[in-house]
Parts: sequence; structure tokens; C-alpha cells
Amino acid sequence: MSAISYYTAEGLKKLKEELDYLKAVMRPKASQDIADARDKGDLSENAEYDAAKEAQGMLEMRIAKLEETYANARLIDESNLDLSKVLVLSKVKIKNQANGMEMNYTLVAESEADLKSGKISVTSPIGKGLLGKSVGEIAEITVPNGTLKFEILEISRA
Repeated sequence: MSAISYYTAEGLKKLKEELDYLKAVMRPKASQDIADARDKGDLSENAEYDAAKEAQGMLEMRIAKLEETYANARLIDESNLDLSKVLVLSKVKIKNQANGMEMNYTLVAESEADLKSGKISVTSPIGKGLLGKSVGEIAEITVPNGTLKFEILEISRA
């Protein structure tokens, strides 16, 4: 049984679009590649055919994984989020106690994490450390190179 994943409307839409693309475009292409390779003769010594079959198998595994993820996906109702503490989809402003640097992060599901755009996973060490904290609290987070202390400055909705 797969774990339930929580998504924003945007994240769920991207997941569905990728799944639809793989089924509608890539699956027929994989079948065509196999047919083209088969037409080239002896299958026992046809590396192109073997490669096409393997590519199709990998594609089908990816489709099955995405279908399972989509089936277990839940849309987060952002209107009911509690702004008094850090939760999934909270936009949080934190201050590193060691160097005084301020950072803004949005906590999202693991599949939507993108550090470049300021989205960190709730399953990451920092994400886990921030969950449940309120404004003014200090979150002590153990990371591979030690312990970091972050002060929660602000919590808002993403």
C-alpha cells in the first residue's frame, strides 16, 4: 500500500499532465519503436528491438508508479490551514541564529519540492524541524554537519 501524498492544485495538475503525456504520447511511440525494430528482421540478434522492449518496460513502470501516486494523492484545502503554526503549504520566514541570515521557504509535499523556487519538502530535515512550530519559537534542526537553530519570524499561507 502506498502512502497518501498531499498536493497543491498546481502540483496535482502537473502530476496528471505528466501521466496523460506518458499514456497518450510516449506509450504509442514505444509501441511504434518496437514495431519498427521488429520489421528489421531476425529478433534474436536485433539490439534495437531489445532496447525498444526495455524502454517500453521502463515506461510502463513509470506509468504504473504515477498512476499509484495519483490514486493516493489528496488535494490540500488551503482555506482551512492554521496560520498559528507551520504546516504543509505554510510559507515561513526563518532566521538562522548562527549567522543572522533570513530565508523564506514554502513547505510542500516531497514530490513538489524545488529548492531553487524556495519549496522544501516536509520530509526534509529542515521541513520536519519546522513543522508544528509557532512564530517566535526556535527550531533546533539536526543536519548532517551539526545542529542549526532557526527562529520562526513569520508564517503565512503559500
